[in-house]
Amino acid sequence: MRSGFILEDLPESQAWLSQALMTSFPEIHIETAASLREARSRLDTMAAPDIALIDLGLPDGSGVELIEAMQRKSLATLCIVASIFDDDGHIFPALRAGACGYLLKDQPIDAIVAALTGIAAGQPPLSPAIARRMLAFFQPAQARPAPALTERETEVLRLIAKGMTQAETGRLLGISQHTVAGYVKELYRKLNVSSRAEAALLARDMGLV
Repeated sequence: MRSGFILEDLPESQAWLSQALMTSFPEIHIETAASLREARSRLDTMAAPDIALIDLGLPDGSGVELIEAMQRKSLATLCIVASIFDDDGHIFPALRAGACGYLLKDQPIDAIVAALTGIAAGQPPLSPAIARRMLAFFQPAQARPAPALTERETEVLRLIAKGMTQAETGRLLGISQHTVAGYVKELYRKLNVSSRAEAALLARDMGLV
């Protein structure tokens, strides 16, 4: 790895990630940016980097947008997410955009370095927690234990999976929108999902829609 790029808005995290890259690849030259706008401007005037560490939560948007742009510019760039977010709503959009790895910033620096140096041996740079979540997500639906839902939770899940809003669900069930929101929050917890789309997919697998 001769050239690297870091997109990170927090100065201390930017310095920490730079240290991890330089420890992993001593001869690397690193460019940095603190926003999507700055990153796009930098990338327009430089050759595609060999590796990029990209944060997702930025002041002016999501790092997923930069992953897509970098992959359009050069598929040879290894785009790796460096984030605090470990939920499906962040992991899978980043991977679909072209990220080849996902590292959590709450790990010690030696774990990040080990993940980065493993790239040379063909090891995907994934934090253990992310790897476990990915494996769980892609398990066959029948292999997952069925969540224990109450009758009302099942009714709410069926309706939101059909595309009903929380207000519409409340009117159909004769309860307040606030009460529906409480049921939805509990459903997300029991189903281990973070979005309506994921809940709808599980409802379909459970035969509710």
